[in-house]
Amino acid sequence: MHFRKVTLVGVGLLGGSLGLALRRRGLADEVQGFVRRASSVAECLALGVVDRCSRSLVEAVTEADLVVLCSPVGQMPELFQEMSRHLTPGCLVTDVGSVKSDLVAQIEPMAQAAGVRFVGSHPMAGAEKSGPAHARAELFDGAVCVVTPTAASDPDAVITIRSLWEAVGSRVLQMNPVLHDDLVARSSHLPHVVAAELANYVLSPVHPKEQADLCAGGFRDTTRIASGSPELWRDIALANRRHLSRVLGVFIEDLSEFRLALDAGEAKSIEDFFRQAKTRRDLRYPDSESKKNA
Repeated sequence: MHFRKVTLVGVGLLGGSLGLALRRRGLADEVQGFVRRASSVAECLALGVVDRCSRSLVEAVTEADLVVLCSPVGQMPELFQEMSRHLTPGCLVTDVGSVKSDLVAQIEPMAQAAGVRFVGSHPMAGAEKSGPAHARAELFDGAVCVVTPTAASDPDAVITIRSLWEAVGSRVLQMNPVLHDDLVARSSHLPHVVAAELANYVLSPVHPKEQADLCAGGFRDTTRIASGSPELWRDIALANRRHLSRVLGVFIEDLSEFRLALDAGEAKSIEDFFRQAKTRRDLRYPDSESKKNA
């Protein structure tokens, strides 16, 4: 698989990492980025995450055979609409958004009208640090990337998008957009809300000043992802609010049950709560404890 020109619409952590991976693996003759600010053009070129960089969306996407939307998910439909009439017929378009249902429903008909082929994707390889300065070519190595075609997707386009993510090191899963959004609401979006609330509550200035001094490694590790972009996570929470609201409700109910057991002094219920959590996590990450103790 080889592309003549790949355009990254937005060159942050994910876009910059994809640019580095494409260039390092020789998967494209040219990788071009689109950014908003002149300072970002200079930064992307200095970091080598793209071959060329432009503040003109039209210039960036013209004659591209693959366009990857790497902007915040809330901006993607408008960006696609703006660039759609300048895309080469048959051009492939994908994205890196972490919410898929509404995004696919909005972009897919516009892509069909423009004569281009869109397949949604979500590389689950982000980090709390954003921007191209934190990009790295190996970001996608071993990471899951979910590809979310629909009944209207071009089969060859689906194969090519799968191959793209596999070529940069990802393990590809394929599922429909609704199922994707339901699953990531629990495994990705809920943890960000929990981490943010822990940071908000524990580090609130209403507590004694010594509170922060007693926040050790466990607190730091649990709240690490709260350092993510507020604007990015605002868009994600709103875009997946139906699924996120439902899983938040279940999560709150589970915490309420724990609180009842705690108030009643039910030692067995409390131990079972922690034991079940340990068993489930250890099954999912069997090497984590051995690596920590090595």
